[in-house]
Amino acid sequence: MKTIYILIITVFTQLLCFAQQDSQYTQYMYNTVNINPAYAGSRESLTMFLLHRTQWVGLDGAPVTNNVSAHTPIGDSNFGVGLSFVNDRIGPVDENAISADLAYFIQISENYKLSVGLKGTANLFNLDVNKLNPQDQTDPKFQNLDTKFSPNIGAGVYLFSDKTYVGLSSPNFFETNRYNDNDVTVTKEKMHFYLIAGHVFDLSPSIKFKPALLAKAVDGAPLQADVTANFLIHEKFTIGAAYRWDAAVSGLVGFQITPTLFAGYGYDMETTKLRNYNSGSHEIFLRFEIFSNNRVADPRFF
Repeated sequence: MKTIYILIITVFTQLLCFAQQDSQYTQYMYNTVNINPAYAGSRESLTMFLLHRTQWVGLDGAPVTNNVSAHTPIGDSNFGVGLSFVNDRIGPVDENAISADLAYFIQISENYKLSVGLKGTANLFNLDVNKLNPQDQTDPKFQNLDTKFSPNIGAGVYLFSDKTYVGLSSPNFFETNRYNDNDVTVTKEKMHFYLIAGHVFDLSPSIKFKPALLAKAVDGAPLQADVTANFLIHEKFTIGAAYRWDAAVSGLVGFQITPTLFAGYGYDMETTKLRNYNSGSHEIFLRFEIFSNNRVADPRFF
């Protein structure tokens, strides 16, 4: 029995360590500020964003993500600022992150701007040991696991025009051990690198084609790449599909409800053996923009 118990805890720990990658989004192109601080203020309006993601529906302890963010340029200056809150729940783990972003924009040509950004994050990590159901309730490794606080910083660069963008970022520079007692590390937050890119093609006066790419690299996990293709119709309705390499295929829709309010929905279907144990993932969001220096319903989706 003791051997089985140790095996279960070991497998769970490995899964938990892998799960502590940054939050995963299918519709990343609408909320880039979460992974690249240089994006803050780039839409030239006060942009507020709310997202709810339920992953692997039907699987006990599957990830659930809630995200609220806002970012804006600062008057007529070259600065932009942002603030975001992310809550991730997976199994017995509940993690909250509050981030502040500062971006500086440089006009490098008639059509292109280059932005550099800094991100500061406060992480609150909580592990509910009761959900682990340990055989020995007095095991010292499962005692005093209260909420843990850890700060972090990150940075990014972002080159963009009205039609094109490319960015490189790392939201968290510090690798943080969770509950490290010099003997056992329950889980570890590792450094992530993101590469994003996209372009808008005008297929006709009423239809625009919008491909996008997100590549994510982190030590100890396979390289992840998301390729997305969206069509914008009459600058009101968006429909598209996405492929996450060796992981999932997705369908996406969005609608510009009013000149300031945009809503979107995404559905992921697993392509791995995990599809046998869940009914897919759902993601919904709302984006609200005010005080715009540009027209809101423009062809940009970034």
